[in-house]
Amino acid sequence: MEENLNIINKAEESMISAINHLEGELAKIRAGKANPIMLKNISVDYYGNQTPLNQVANVNTPNNQTISIQPWEKSLLDEIEKSIADSNLGFNPVNNGESIIINIPPLTEERRVELTKLAKTESDSAKVTIRNIRQDSNQKIKSLDISEDLKSNNEIDIQELTDKYTKVIDDMFSSKEKDILTL
Repeated sequence: MEENLNIINKAEESMISAINHLEGELAKIRAGKANPIMLKNISVDYYGNQTPLNQVANVNTPNNQTISIQPWEKSLLDEIEKSIADSNLGFNPVNNGESIIINIPPLTEERRVELTKLAKTESDSAKVTIRNIRQDSNQKIKSLDISEDLKSNNEIDIQELTDKYTKVIDDMFSSKEKDILTL
């Protein structure tokens, strides 16, 4: 009995992990509004170590179209500017001697459609992961030495988890789609 509960718990943990991964991937897709998460993957050479930008500077958004980066040490301004320019994010950082300002251009309709497709691809990938977890869990349940009724009940529990997290993915995609398409 404990072994089949363990299978269900592990399946749910894996599904939650897939949801968290999707959340991170969707956060990287810009929706035309400035967001510090856009610079999440930027690292800066800080005394010989590659250090995440948010660990050497304050990154904030004074408005919907601007990201402001205030380094804790002015000597990092040029390094931060170079890292952002080299990142292939399409940003044009402006160094004013005190901070770095990035103006986020509004998205074109064509770009909005592209980003929506990208969000849909990420969502579909998460759904495939959820279904694979269901399939693996059901195979483990079938191999257990328990009654057919218990196997059936456990498979129903796994399916309910699958439905629950598939709906979460759909809701996340709908929210991101609305965010991308809203001018």
